[in-house]
Amino acid sequence: MGRRPVSRSQTSRANRGWWDGAADDYQAEHGEFLRDDGFVWCPEGLDEAEARLLGDVAGRRVLEIGCGAGQCGRWLLGQGATVAAVDLSYRQLQHSRRIDMAAGVWLPVVQADAETLPFGDESFDLACSAYGALPFVADAGAVLAEVRRVLRPGGRFVFSVSHPVRWAFPDDPGPRGLTADRPYFDRSPYVEFGEDGEASYVEHHRTMGDWVGLIAASGLVLTGLTEPEWPPGHDRAWGGWSPLRGRLLPGTAIFRCVRAAS
Repeated sequence: MGRRPVSRSQTSRANRGWWDGAADDYQAEHGEFLRDDGFVWCPEGLDEAEARLLGDVAGRRVLEIGCGAGQCGRWLLGQGATVAAVDLSYRQLQHSRRIDMAAGVWLPVVQADAETLPFGDESFDLACSAYGALPFVADAGAVLAEVRRVLRPGGRFVFSVSHPVRWAFPDDPGPRGLTADRPYFDRSPYVEFGEDGEASYVEHHRTMGDWVGLIAASGLVLTGLTEPEWPPGHDRAWGGWSPLRGRLLPGTAIFRCVRAAS
């Protein structure tokens, strides 16, 4: 593993392979927490059923980006929305189909790269992404521009990512994860390598200022930012997210945006 520049195509190829290989373990470990038809924004457990960051979704056309096994999209269906969902990983979408078959529902899903969404202009009223796609693409600006393109004027986009400040700290749920040991301003992506020396997993870092700038440059308008606090009684660790760190450091940033009506 290391920190070095990685191209758009290398990033996409590496993360498609990684998520195809990790999907089974990921769903086995986190599926109960996410629920088959639940909309959980982050490891802190912020639930859309209470947060309502998307507003009223009944009767709205909604796009979920980086849907994984479709848990959020399935919840949206249950709220009366018309939903389409995309993910880079074919294996994740197989898990979505598995849950559909067990639940007797059908969530329309497409395997696609979020940097090139396979939908027409102004096709959706809302778009959302709960830790999906945006941390794992080389060109987040391209994703935001694509989201603006497929949203109708006045449409809302809400997405969650790792809080940028976390990149200055080790990804460790214990005491070691409380001491900054790397520059927050180093945008070099985190890369894992296979035995052949090729990238096998890539995650990209943007500062808070970078995210605001990318949103503005895409033509979207930033309308709100949520930094979920670690809730009392929530004792479940998820990778580097834990009660210890969550009480002291923000772990997630949730950006709320709209496409201007004009």
